[in-house]
Amino acid sequence: MAKVVITRKIPGNGIKMLQDAGYEVVVSPHDRVLERQQLLNFIQGADGVLCMLTDKVDEEFINAAGPNLKIVANFAVGFDNLDLTALSSRSIVATNTPEVLTEAVAEHTFALIMAISRRIVEADKLARREEAAFGPEVLLGTELKGKTLGVLGLGRIGSRVAEMGKAMGMNVIYYDVKRNEEFETKIEAVFKATPEELLSTSDVVSVHVPLLDSTRHLINAERLKMMKKTAYLINTSRGPVVDEVALVDALKSGVIKGATLDVGETEPKWAGGLSDLPNVVLTPHIASATVEARSAMGELAAKNIMAVLSGQSPLTPVQSK
Repeated sequence: MAKVVITRKIPGNGIKMLQDAGYEVVVSPHDRVLERQQLLNFIQGADGVLCMLTDKVDEEFINAAGPNLKIVANFAVGFDNLDLTALSSRSIVATNTPEVLTEAVAEHTFALIMAISRRIVEADKLARREEAAFGPEVLLGTELKGKTLGVLGLGRIGSRVAEMGKAMGMNVIYYDVKRNEEFETKIEAVFKATPEELLSTSDVVSVHVPLLDSTRHLINAERLKMMKKTAYLINTSRGPVVDEVALVDALKSGVIKGATLDVGETEPKWAGGLSDLPNVVLTPHIASATVEARSAMGELAAKNIMAVLSGQSPLTPVQSK
């Protein structure tokens, strides 16, 4: 009987699907990120591992799992926690969970855009303290209609955010390493040839790029200074894409008007002073946290494991470049 290890309990039918398929399924009893040695001990003897984005999968991980490991199914669309070269060298399949979380992440992104532009968090705190009522200049926000939404990275999620922006009456511009003229026609989006062009003309910048060497600190002090002083920065991609220390300085000094982050450089901690600023909205990596998305992610990961362990091709493989 093949052994499948799941490093944290997941919602939905994924676990039951694996059990019904006849596998020995072992789920971590801890509803938290496993400490490194705990993780290495827990995965021993696994034929398949359903892991979290918070689990570093490298040579040490592979050696700890043992010679039977055939697949690592990442419970995420991103896969910067996976050493794809190490996995490929051992002929171990890596998979992720694309598409099924697109709507959830896009909705959360737009919720953050609305929250920062209309100062929802600030207003909530004042209302709870019963310190504010109607006033002509109380908590003035910014309307989105007619403003320019700049989408950095036009993948599945970036495209959906762009569509939502268009539906809100925003002008949409985008930057991606590959131009998409069909999408431009579809929603009247305008391509910008460089991130700098996009940053300098956007009222809202929404980041949707993978974490690569080329995108680490893509948003840094220099590029923040290129943005409008009235602009907002939104990041629901990967934390290290934004230099948080530089962002704190930019928010304190008025280089940009505000920012919202669902991801951080060193989760769950934020750069010093970031969480104290009134012009920032923070959420703890919950953009895909809907019942629908997280359940579908678990089921897709389970299907990938079942396919590989039965000798078939995975549904959503991730390959080293």
